[in-house]
Amino acid sequence: MDRRDFLHLTALGSLGAYALSGCAGGGGAVSVPSAPPAAPAGAAAGKVLLGIDVLAAEGFARLQGLRVGLVTHRAGVNGAGQRTADVLARAPGVRLTKLFGPEHGIDGVAKADAKVGHAKDARTGLPVYSLYGATRKPTPEMLAGLDAVVIDFQDIGARSYTYVSCMRLVIEACFAAPRPVRVIVLDRPNPLGGEKVDGPFLDRKWRSYVGAYETPYVHGLTIGELARWAVATPGVLEVDEATRRRGQLEVVAMRGWRRAMTWNLTGLRWTPTSPMIDNPQAALGYAMTGLGCMDSGFSHSAGVGRNFRFLTYPRRKAAELVAALGSTVPGLTPQPQQLADGTQGVYLAVTDYAVFRPTAISLQLFRQACVWAPNPFAGLTGGKRELFIKHLGSEAFFEELRAQGARVDLARWTRRWDGDAAAFRARAAPFRLYA
Repeated sequence: MDRRDFLHLTALGSLGAYALSGCAGGGGAVSVPSAPPAAPAGAAAGKVLLGIDVLAAEGFARLQGLRVGLVTHRAGVNGAGQRTADVLARAPGVRLTKLFGPEHGIDGVAKADAKVGHAKDARTGLPVYSLYGATRKPTPEMLAGLDAVVIDFQDIGARSYTYVSCMRLVIEACFAAPRPVRVIVLDRPNPLGGEKVDGPFLDRKWRSYVGAYETPYVHGLTIGELARWAVATPGVLEVDEATRRRGQLEVVAMRGWRRAMTWNLTGLRWTPTSPMIDNPQAALGYAMTGLGCMDSGFSHSAGVGRNFRFLTYPRRKAAELVAALGSTVPGLTPQPQQLADGTQGVYLAVTDYAVFRPTAISLQLFRQACVWAPNPFAGLTGGKRELFIKHLGSEAFFEELRAQGARVDLARWTRRWDGDAAAFRARAAPFRLYA
């Protein structure tokens, strides 16, 4: 069974100037200024300046005279909503020559796991090479003639959302090129903020395109910070040490973003990152229910404005969902709702973000599914089992869930993952760019 079939069956829906060279502890250095640079003249008060806006404010100095490729998607826009591709195409002294698109395509409309072909960008006339078709890693031919590759993705802070996987493969290909290609990541906010680190930790043996990094499910980093940690940490990139050390990564940091900022505090307008992540509420919802609806019988979406936040279960009324889930997750309130067609469910409203744990509701859904039906996980074998674990991250937890069902010890696993989260925070701390 391929991933598309699995996503359909499990209701996952349509998922969908700091320089770092070499590694920490030998082979490279991280340069971090003692204070953030001043915002450029005319910057909107209270509005976060994205990496692309900072790059523009610098006069595109770090790209001058370079032949540049851009890896981006629909949400790759500046603070004014202009595509990064268009901004770089008209930037003085910048030679943008190629574009690359990830899952969902460069325009963000392809469905989850749908293969995307190469194309031509209508606005710039540049070739668009798909990194979600015949190959997921840029080939040497695709990178030929480039001096630098710019990456501009809006991530959503959850490990299985595949743009960060695409980023890792791009970095590996650029570093491994006969003449290494410089990588420049334009940083963007983590819409969940930078303080939540939560959920199952990924076993290394289960690394895949829906889990490219050994992190908690909610990793708490911006995409630029994740790149810095990945490049500096031996074994994260699948390249040899010599290749890792000779590679060059730069992250153009934002101005004005702080770790306590969720998306609503950034002053920025949301651009859909994929068909189902149509607003920042869905981005948080993905972290909340994307795991819990895998093969459990629960469904997490009901159209525009409710994606990943509206829970239903076959033949269960809203009142039953509230009774089962209402007090299980601190900071979360299931609100009963009925759709126009009579479908009843609950909207998952976060009422206290400070104490809320994003993945906690998924764990409760796993257990509740075993209360309301014969253990649906007991029969998962072969490809379905593997894909479940690739998303979840923990084989041991899955095996306990499969064997124990509703008796699975969620408290013990949560304590274990809290320890993993604390250890990951410590490992990633040197590569954070924001307080």
